[in-house]
Amino acid sequence: MSTTEPDALLGPAEIRELAAALGVRPTKQRGQNFVIDANTVRRIVRTAEVRPDDVVVEVGPGLGSLTLALLEAADRVVAVEIDDVLAGALPATVAARLPERAGSFDLVHSDAMLVKELPGPAPTALVANLPYNVAVPVLLTMLERFPTIERTLVMVQAEVADRLAARPGNKVYGVPSVKANWYADVKRAGSIGRTVFWPAPNVDSGLVSLVRRAEPVRTTASRSEVFAVVDAAFAQRRKTLRAALAGWAGSAPAAEAALTAAGISPQARGESLTVEEFAAIAENKPEPSA
Repeated sequence: MSTTEPDALLGPAEIRELAAALGVRPTKQRGQNFVIDANTVRRIVRTAEVRPDDVVVEVGPGLGSLTLALLEAADRVVAVEIDDVLAGALPATVAARLPERAGSFDLVHSDAMLVKELPGPAPTALVANLPYNVAVPVLLTMLERFPTIERTLVMVQAEVADRLAARPGNKVYGVPSVKANWYADVKRAGSIGRTVFWPAPNVDSGLVSLVRRAEPVRTTASRSEVFAVVDAAFAQRRKTLRAALAGWAGSAPAAEAALTAAGISPQARGESLTVEEFAAIAENKPEPSA
């Protein structure tokens, strides 16, 4: 890896100049908040433990502040950007600021929710400042579609970070917590203040680390079957599982039978169950009566 000049990264002045030249104003519609602090992007790359042999996929690179820091540390970076202007400008920014690394950068101009393949070698890591309004679906979609992603570090709204990393019994434990845990061991990896963004959001941000499970959840049920139980359990989270899963099972007695067969109290609530327990319920779904 070649060494890079310390000024390769973007600071507040460069971000604003670049945005002005492109006529870019961050939009709430796309949840855009650009990181303007070079120390923060270095911290993200360090926390993500990006290695020289990593192929990193980045979603929502924006003006490229994190992209440049990733290119300094990884073998390759593939950035997925939906915005026409930002997607058009990013390759030129990389070429201007890190010319010796431009050949190790690919841009995919698309909505991340629609991306089913990426150019070049399979990605090994996902590192991104995810747009607040689509953070959870984008994260789960990328983990599903790209099973070679071993390590993930995402920056999301602090409240979303808490939900993703919550454990059973926690009041914010819910659908994102269980589904993320299906793929990975999840933990909070730090907090980020508001002043490192432009525009400064009215909420704090958090880093979430996800390390893909060495072994998948052991179950004969499919991912979609398990997720159907999770969705049903939390759609009415105040209800007991016997009541909440009645629609999924066909009736409350059928739900009770499935729960009992899985070794779970029909009076329990979804917020107390592990992903393995949801999988056990899915395995015991009753056959629909003729």
